[in-house]
Order: sequence, then structure tokens, then C-alpha cells
Amino acid sequence: QVHLVESGGGAVQAGGSLRLSCRFPRMITSTFNPSTMAWFRQAPGKQRELVATIAPDRSTDYVDSVRGRFTISRDNARKTIYLQMDSLKPDDTAVYYCNLHTRELPWGQGTQVTVSS
Repeated sequence: QVHLVESGGGAVQAGGSLRLSCRFPRMITSTFNPSTMAWFRQAPGKQRELVATIAPDRSTDYVDSVRGRFTISRDNARKTIYLQMDSLKPDDTAVYYCNLHTRELPWGQGTQVTVSS
């Protein structure tokens, strides 16, 4: 049974943009709304890293390497989070995953982002 559904990845050239979406179909609103949600990524040969978080009050935080280029947002009514990625760089190439900040849900398949120079 699917806990989360990631989409929106693709292949772009450096400087391009992508918007990722992640829906949490099995979470009830009363659980989703007060939860801090997050995007993670895993590049080939590297460990999965936290990229961005969004708290219930919509405050956000980012890893230094994406700050100013990526924007995380949430739609509580749709139980969905988004990651707008602008000014993409080849180093952003990775499989992107979503989850609670605590990582407590089973991981999905992720969505591949490939940035060419």
C-alpha cells in the first residue's frame, strides 16, 4: 500500500527548473497538518541527505547547497508538498524522496532529477 507518491522529476540542462510533488494518500489531515514534512535526495554513491523541511506553520529550512534556489511548500487540503527547484546545477542530480522529517514512513520509489551541464 502506497504511503506517498512522488512525481515531477526529469532531465533538464543546468539553469533550468523543475517542480516536484509528493502526495500522502494514506495520511489523515489531522496527522498531516501538524507534521513537519521534508524532501530528501540521494545522489549516486552518496548517502541520502535532507534537502528541505516545512513545518506546520510553513516555516522552512534548507541545506546550504540549495538555499536561495529551491522552495518547499505545502497544500494541507491536498496532503501534498512541493519542491520548486530553480537554477539547477549538475550537482543537484539525484533521486528525490519525500517523507516526514522524522523519516518514519516507508520510503517511496522517489523521482529522478538529472541536470546536464
